[in-house]
Amino acid sequence: MEGESLSDNVYRVIEVVGSAATGTDDAIRNAIARASQTVNHLDWFEVTETRGHIEDGQIAHFQVTLKVGFKIEGA
Repeated sequence: MEGESLSDNVYRVIEVVGSAATGTDDAIRNAIARASQTVNHLDWFEVTETRGHIEDGQIAHFQVTLKVGFKIEGA
């Protein structure tokens, strides 16, 4: 929008959790990809928690919790 500044925007924040056996980057990408299927205008994310599951002394999968922000459209 012409003349719109960053301070003119309003965002909503949701929390999502992603997981992957291959690492935290893939867990983040999985969470964002899935959220983008149902939420429009995703704009930013913040990793708030990282954890994982161990089986037989090895990392079985990584899990990340994200805050995801998206712009609320309209007047």
